[in-house]
Amino acid sequence: MKDYQNISDNQLVEFSKKNPDDFGELIKRYQNQLFHYVKRISYFSNEDIEDILQNVFIKIYKNLNNFDQDLKFSTWAYQITRNTTIDNIRSKQARPQTVDLEQDDLERFFQSGESVERNIFKKDDWKKIKKIIYEMPFKYREILVLKFLEEKSYEEIMDILKKPKGSVATLISRGRKLLEKELEKNNLFLEKLRN
Repeated sequence: MKDYQNISDNQLVEFSKKNPDDFGELIKRYQNQLFHYVKRISYFSNEDIEDILQNVFIKIYKNLNNFDQDLKFSTWAYQITRNTTIDNIRSKQARPQTVDLEQDDLERFFQSGESVERNIFKKDDWKKIKKIIYEMPFKYREILVLKFLEEKSYEEIMDILKKPKGSVATLISRGRKLLEKELEKNNLFLEKLRN
C-alpha cells in the first residue's frame, strides 16, 4: 500500500494514468474542498452538488493526459468544477434561490484582505449580509469566494477564470466596493475596529 502522504498531487496524476486506484486518493483530497466551493457559488442542494462532483471527477479522470504539469492540480480541478457548475446553473435556467454561506464564511469576507479594518455586526444582521452577497452579480460573488473563502492566490484565480491579473484585481476591487456600498446602504457598518 502506498504512503500517499508524501506524494504530491502532480505525482498522483502520473500514477493515476497507470492505476485508477491512485485516482481515488485525488478524489479524497479534493472532494470536501470542491463540495464547499460549489455550495458557496451556487444554489444547489447537497445531492445535486454530489452529482456535479461526480461529473467533475469523471471529466478530470478522462482528461488526465491533457493536464498541464505547469499548473497546480488544485487550480485545474477548480477550473473544471467552476465550468461544470456554471453549465449546471445554465441548464436549470433558474436564478439561484439562496447561496449557502455559513456565518463563519461571511465573517471571513470581512476579516481578510489588505484592509486592517474589521467590521463588527449584530447577530441579526448576518441574514441581511447573506442576502446582499447572494444578490451580487455572479462574477463578483464568485471572485470574492475564490479570493477570501477559498483563499486562492491571484495566479490561481487567473488560471481558474482564465483572466489576466489586471482583470482579476479589478473584479476583486469592484466586488469589495460593491459589497461595502450595499452594506453601508443597509446601515450594516456598525463599528470598525483596528487590529
